[in-house]
Amino acid sequence: MSLSRRLLLVGAGSAAVATLTACESSGSTAPRSTPTRPGPATSPASDERTLRRKVASLLVVGFRGERLDENEWIMKAVRSGLGGVILFDRDLETKAPRNITSPGQVKALVNTLRRASPGRLIVSIDQEGGRTSRLNPSNGFPATRSQAEIGAQNSPTATRDWARGLVQSLTSIGVNLNYAPVVDLNVNPESRAIGKLDRSFSADADVVVSNASEEIEVHRAAGVKTSLKHFPGSGSATGNTDFEAVDVSSTWQPSELEPFERLINAGLADSVMAAHVLNRQLDPSRPASLSPAIVTDLLRGRLGFQGPVVSDDMQAVAITRRYGAPEAVALALQAGIDLLVFANQQVYDPMVVDRTLDTVVDLVRSGRLTEARIDQSVARVDTLRSKR
Repeated sequence: MSLSRRLLLVGAGSAAVATLTACESSGSTAPRSTPTRPGPATSPASDERTLRRKVASLLVVGFRGERLDENEWIMKAVRSGLGGVILFDRDLETKAPRNITSPGQVKALVNTLRRASPGRLIVSIDQEGGRTSRLNPSNGFPATRSQAEIGAQNSPTATRDWARGLVQSLTSIGVNLNYAPVVDLNVNPESRAIGKLDRSFSADADVVVSNASEEIEVHRAAGVKTSLKHFPGSGSATGNTDFEAVDVSSTWQPSELEPFERLINAGLADSVMAAHVLNRQLDPSRPASLSPAIVTDLLRGRLGFQGPVVSDDMQAVAITRRYGAPEAVALALQAGIDLLVFANQQVYDPMVVDRTLDTVVDLVRSGRLTEARIDQSVARVDTLRSKR
């Protein structure tokens, strides 16, 4: 595939494209009517509650606990309309089990959360296969082969059988969104983020696309949504964005877009996850997840993707160290991100939902975002929700 540098750079520096404002004219001469009796509840407080609920539906949050009682902060957030949760086997800080110790235990945990939700809760996980598998033999689930092993075999039948094993574990506990497959090209086998962890099917785009297609179809047949990651390509990354800023400007190749473009064109992209990598070939200053040039102009414009764009962990050092949490949220939404994921692993913040809602309400009040922009994301994210 040949993508010209000119097309890739379209929109670079055009962050304002995705920054929508809704400032009312102060000079309006429209007549004011005086109702004779109270009308429907349209007070500022009511409007803010509605907005907060919309924003809450766009958040996926991690939490601690193998079992939950009604007073846990995550249960309160779910009852108030939190969009989703993300499950982990281990807690990064305490090194102890986090949400998953056995199939029966985690199924009961998911059922508790789903019963508490007034809507269709997104229950998400990273179940790629191999090392990146939250459901694994240590907590009672079958071992799985890595994407690298599957790509090396490159057999449609073997890939489908492998994917069915992954999906069986997911559906058995009620997961409905899997942050997989990884469609990064293995351009640097020594990459600490991708290659060294056997997370890529191959350096060959044909192998990546064919195996990812089989995996996605198996997920879809079982009612589980997927997410292509890590856009616009992290196969050359030498570091991990969870813990450091990662710059792929000198190593990234335009060919890394090919798996994303081909899977999008084939209608196989339920969602796309934007990476936190800095790629100055595409945006001179902002990481991909915070870049209108990359999310809006390239992914939505050049590649034509109209579905939900998912963030990598919004608490990752790669973005929070430079921008701080509130500004990272603002830039992500302005860039075109729809679903904001807070793993609660780099830091553990039981107030993360309330803090984020406050941040976004302030963004709308100040005119940096409009409620119409939030509504766009709500509509896109709703396509990820399983039907009850």
